[in-house]
Amino acid sequence: MNKRDFLKFSGVGLAAMATPFTVNAQQAKDFPTGARLTDITGTVKPVNAKEREARIGKAQTLMKTHDIDALVIEPGAAMDYFSGIQWWRSERLTALIIPKSGPVAVVTPFFEKPSVEESLQIEGDIHVWQEHESPYALVVDVLKQRDIASGNIGFESTVRYFVLSGVMKAGSRFNHVSADPVTLGCRMMKTPHELALMHKANEITLRAYQHVYEQLQEGMSQSDVKTLMNGAQQRLGGQNTWCLSLFNEASAYPHGTRQEQIIKKGSVVLMDSGCSVHGYQSDISRTFVFGEPSDKQRKIWNLVREGQRVAFAAAKIGATAGSVDDAVRKVYEQKGFGPDYALPGLSHRTGHGIGMEGHESVNFVRGESTPLQQGMCFSNEPGIYLPGEFGVRLEDCIYMGEKGPHWFTEPPESLDNPIGALVPLAV
Repeated sequence: MNKRDFLKFSGVGLAAMATPFTVNAQQAKDFPTGARLTDITGTVKPVNAKEREARIGKAQTLMKTHDIDALVIEPGAAMDYFSGIQWWRSERLTALIIPKSGPVAVVTPFFEKPSVEESLQIEGDIHVWQEHESPYALVVDVLKQRDIASGNIGFESTVRYFVLSGVMKAGSRFNHVSADPVTLGCRMMKTPHELALMHKANEITLRAYQHVYEQLQEGMSQSDVKTLMNGAQQRLGGQNTWCLSLFNEASAYPHGTRQEQIIKKGSVVLMDSGCSVHGYQSDISRTFVFGEPSDKQRKIWNLVREGQRVAFAAAKIGATAGSVDDAVRKVYEQKGFGPDYALPGLSHRTGHGIGMEGHESVNFVRGESTPLQQGMCFSNEPGIYLPGEFGVRLEDCIYMGEKGPHWFTEPPESLDNPIGALVPLAV
């Protein structure tokens, strides 16, 4: 479960009814700095049909390499990536079919066809099924129309079992294989346009942090700060905004707790937030101290910042993704934290892949042997958590260039200036 889904289902950040300071969504727009919060997304354009056709061409090349005759893709990031179709999953199958050569096809319920067509951006046939008919038999019929009567059909790891099972029963001469070598082989390496969209999303989130940091007041609840952050990102043009806001002892839980906390003198304020621009994500964490930090708070904050530097330096072209996590844990253990995932210390991976989804393959995690390649994007977030006291997480995303990593946003250098800066794209 990613952070956005966790927030949706856990109730994290619910405000206490008796907190002495509260803001609503309208008030969040009316703070003095709100005048600076205008839409900044006009300089970037969404992915177009020509780009999606090129993606399908690359996928078909990879399918031949991996002996896959067709892909069956359910709604989600991959369907959007290749076709532009933005749909949801239900018990009624809508699927994108990409054959190893020739045009793609879409299978969808009859009554959904007009809606599905609205977001379809590429050439392709739409085949419909009625409520009493089998969508899986229709998938097999579409494959036969493309001269695919047997062979290997690729399914992503996210495809639901009843879909895979239904297609395999309807097409007994097919084998099911993983589509990940194809879909990840396309999606992991971002193009300059994709990087530009992610850069804009990160700019929005960083600007919103500056706005929120200037508005922090004693007595604010977690919900107050979350409202400010989401409102700021939305005014700057961010879509699908989300925010995790953790104060005091609650900041020692990486993804939160139901504890209700308010800001007071010396409070640690840990925030984790992001948005999307034309489907591409940002993910930035910042840790502030309200008032004068203690020596211990400064020490932990500075060590986490050092952890980010270590991870960045270890992220070399050709190095394994797992070696980045190893490098950070080695330094933390030398400073008395851990070992491994033990607390106090770093209880989660050092980072995750990011792109159209907030969490994508591959990750900066022990044992991950995938070599780092140009175009890959990751979060860099080696937090340290002290149960019963506080936690510190600094998170900025990086992308791999021809010779090594680049920041989307440069991490802050001190707890006294805790925002950081936007870095121009290197591509």
